[in-house]
Amino acid sequence: MHRALNIAETGSRSLSYVLGAGVIGLAIAVGATSMGPDAIARWTLEVFGITFITLFSALIFATVYCWARLGDGQLTARTRTVWLEGGLHAANGVSTLALTYTLLGISLGIGTLSDQELTPSTVQHVISQLTDHFSLAFMTTVVGLPTSAALRALILISHSRIEAQEEAPCGS
Repeated sequence: MHRALNIAETGSRSLSYVLGAGVIGLAIAVGATSMGPDAIARWTLEVFGITFITLFSALIFATVYCWARLGDGQLTARTRTVWLEGGLHAANGVSTLALTYTLLGISLGIGTLSDQELTPSTVQHVISQLTDHFSLAFMTTVVGLPTSAALRALILISHSRIEAQEEAPCGS
């Protein structure tokens, strides 16, 4: 029972961190653009799609969950290593997802070019479809790679801090 409560508590705390970061990110986006929150949400859904957003969010949550478990002061060094590895793999999954969607967007764009005849009357439509696919391709990289790097830094720096605290004498 204690283990289930611990998992639920860590999950709740992790969800709070992720949602809080999302709200702060949305506030920054609203401040940096002339768009409102609803317009930003529509744009995000249009550019990235529900599948990327769902997988991206799940990997971020998994990384933050591992980070929260890593900070549990009652863990052994061996158990902490498991959470470190899990967090790093989830963070690396964010970059893998971003690069996979980059290649998908480029492939879809190239497929658009090969499926249609390019004439003066169709060039505008073909270019529009091509830029939609390339927008997906490059935005996933622009968002995913820095997010992955930040998550890896969060995990590794936290782990190093915990190890340094354990090695330090009690009076330090």
